[in-house]
Amino acid sequence: MPELPEVETTRRGIAPHLIGRRIEGVTLRRPDLRWPIPREISELLPGQRIGAVERRAKYLLLHTEIGSALLHLGMSGVLRVLPPDAPVGKHDHVDIAIEPEGSKKARVLRFTDPRRFGCLLWQPRGETHELLANLGPEPLTDAFDGDLLWHLSRGRKAAVKLFLMDNAIVVGVGNIYASEALFASGIDPRRAAGNVSRARYAKLATEVKRILAWAIERGGTTLRDFLNPDGLPGYFFRELNVYGRAGEPCRVCGTPIKQVTLGQRSTFWCPTCQR
Repeated sequence: MPELPEVETTRRGIAPHLIGRRIEGVTLRRPDLRWPIPREISELLPGQRIGAVERRAKYLLLHTEIGSALLHLGMSGVLRVLPPDAPVGKHDHVDIAIEPEGSKKARVLRFTDPRRFGCLLWQPRGETHELLANLGPEPLTDAFDGDLLWHLSRGRKAAVKLFLMDNAIVVGVGNIYASEALFASGIDPRRAAGNVSRARYAKLATEVKRILAWAIERGGTTLRDFLNPDGLPGYFFRELNVYGRAGEPCRVCGTPIKQVTLGQRSTFWCPTCQR
């Protein structure tokens, strides 16, 4: 599943082509993705001007004066900005047509989703969609730090990796980046969240910020189904220290990387560097 850096990379890729432009029309080639696509998408969006393209957690919002289109890429979704006459593929489920304006040509924002685990929903102006209502802070803001993690973790017996991946604690720290941040912090991902010290949480928060920011600059992490909006894969995957490297030597100490399943997700760590 595309993680926060992939979604932010997508946001940065599509935003310059959309902000300030008017929506000419919406083509829905099926009535649903993960959930039914609400009628507001096809009935209210045409004619509206896109004022901003925002990311909240792993959701993207196209803001207009009357409301926002809310998108999630799911496991295999891709958003691309294409010419209006671009050939339509089997899994190209949604086109949002953008009017030409001045020297800017007409474009189509195309949502492709082979597995259909993504979504396209509607958020009325002035409201917060229920999917966004109970989310924690963004990891790259000042609202997220080691003190927050330490306070919220007191008394928690769940593994610290699962705690870090809880969207009610902090949004967007998915499986890959949680594994990498815990390695960089020297924390065993299996350790109970309530048994991690304040100082170590300060280090963990710092590493989460550093790794996510670096991954965004590098274009995200390439997964099997993910491509950047320009059709190119990300590059951060070449620099992963533990994720997907079970049995390979740790880049720091040479100890073979171990793998275990936590919360139905593969978890990787170095038994020497992480305690």
